[in-house]
Amino acid sequence: MRHFARGASVPSLHHSSRLMRRTLALAAAALAPLSFTPGTAVAQTAATFPTPDATLARLWTLGMDSSQVQRLGQVLLDSIGPRLTGTARQKMANDWLLSLYKQWGAEGRNEQIGTWRGWRRGHSHIDLIAPRMRSLEGTMLAWSPGTKGKDITANTVVLPRFADSTEFVKWLPQAKGKFVLVSAPQPTCRPSDNWTQHATPASKLRMDSARAEVNREWGGSSVRGTGYSNALGTGSLGMRLEEGGVAGVITSRPKNAWGTIDVFETYNTKAPAIALSCEDYGLVFRLTENNQGAKLRINTDAELLGEQPIFNTIGMLKGSEKPDEYVLLSAHFDSFDGGSGATDNGTGSLTMLEAFRLLATAYPKPKRTILVGHWTAEEHGLVGSRAFTEDHPEVVEGLQALFNQDNGTGRIQSINAAGLPNAGVHLREWLAKLPTEVSSVLTPRIPGSPSGGGSDDASFACHGAPAFGMGGVSWDYGTYTWHTNRDTYDKVVFDDLKHNATLVAMLAYLASEDPSKITRERATAADMAPQGRAAAAGGAQGAGTFAWPTCQKAPRKTNPRLR
Repeated sequence: MRHFARGASVPSLHHSSRLMRRTLALAAAALAPLSFTPGTAVAQTAATFPTPDATLARLWTLGMDSSQVQRLGQVLLDSIGPRLTGTARQKMANDWLLSLYKQWGAEGRNEQIGTWRGWRRGHSHIDLIAPRMRSLEGTMLAWSPGTKGKDITANTVVLPRFADSTEFVKWLPQAKGKFVLVSAPQPTCRPSDNWTQHATPASKLRMDSARAEVNREWGGSSVRGTGYSNALGTGSLGMRLEEGGVAGVITSRPKNAWGTIDVFETYNTKAPAIALSCEDYGLVFRLTENNQGAKLRINTDAELLGEQPIFNTIGMLKGSEKPDEYVLLSAHFDSFDGGSGATDNGTGSLTMLEAFRLLATAYPKPKRTILVGHWTAEEHGLVGSRAFTEDHPEVVEGLQALFNQDNGTGRIQSINAAGLPNAGVHLREWLAKLPTEVSSVLTPRIPGSPSGGGSDDASFACHGAPAFGMGGVSWDYGTYTWHTNRDTYDKVVFDDLKHNATLVAMLAYLASEDPSKITRERATAADMAPQGRAAAAGGAQGAGTFAWPTCQKAPRKTNPRLR
């Protein structure tokens, strides 16, 4: 069909009949009758609609009284788990989505948009064995090599401070065969609010100063004077240490929260890259620094699989009157690997998936074509959504509205009109038709501003398309769950997801039924200045300096940025 003329699907190297059977079983489980579990919602009070609309009322009832976000979420987050780009788990998620679309009577397909480095995660066993025994809390960074079924036992060494990179190179032979600690040792693993609540003013001041000093000492693009960076995990520093024959690289990127660490990636191919909790990294660091014979034993199971096909998954309800105009539900479904990708961006994916189910049930023959796009590789530069805009210019051209969700588990409380004044006019009209229980707590940002690259709406906004970004209540997203080991099922607020999915479904219906198409006149810098748009645009300093974001080309294979 014209809508999917490009980006034909090809089988993944991980794909098998066994995997497909597993995927279909997961889809069936997601929709099977479910016994009561904590958090299962009770029936909602009837909504107050400003004007009668049978379809809106039906969407509200289905979404609020018969929601499936919790059972869908349990399968996605618990059984499928993290969806690291290029892995079998991500491909399983692709196929699971397709099987759901089929059950709901909708069309769908996987579209290959390129390749990415493949990886299989197995176990991580990390033990302190001297001067005492203790199992440590930690995990492999994404794409870390394993130990080939063997225990690696070695002493630890702290990365020294060097005068320059030449001095680092001279020191490197001393690190051969050892585990190298490359992150700042935090003077406390208590969060700041704990110190604010309990510490004396003098004690808090000293701790704030100590924290700032250690971060200065270990910060910067050239870690400890090495000339190399450990950005997003181990960076180029990890690769250089690996070349020097180290046993492994030990990192820790604690959030300002109990037991929470960032879990990013490594480009190492031989030496395992391990992220430890703040508490356990501090233990190992102090033992090492004080010459108390720290020794670790590590056994990690992992496999680097080379470039693997990666896919966007697209669902479709074909338009009955205006099939070449589109309403697009948008969310990325890839994640980092340390947790289960629950709030980044399992929640956004579930919101759009459930909204699509509601529409397929209550509005199966829309006026305009309704698409749902589950994008891959957002975490690596909006790869999937950028590829989609390149492969489907007809969708970009015919786009009536895109609704994107990618900011955690909280209830949607604002909608950004993407810098298009006419989009704001339409948005106000749609909101006026929603139940007052919903519209009264929503703030439209009009004219708003085009996304500058934080999430997938940016891939469409840079073309001047009406790409509505949806902002929600934080629930400490940046502190506890964004790219961390704690981004797990238990952090999801399913009542909020139920509300969000129902809201998106109603907005998609109204956008589809709207008698006129949104026009694309752009707001001026002066229009956006009162909203603080200049500061939010990523560098603009005033009403006269704002520039519309530029579209970036999607990489179609792993970016070897560190080589």
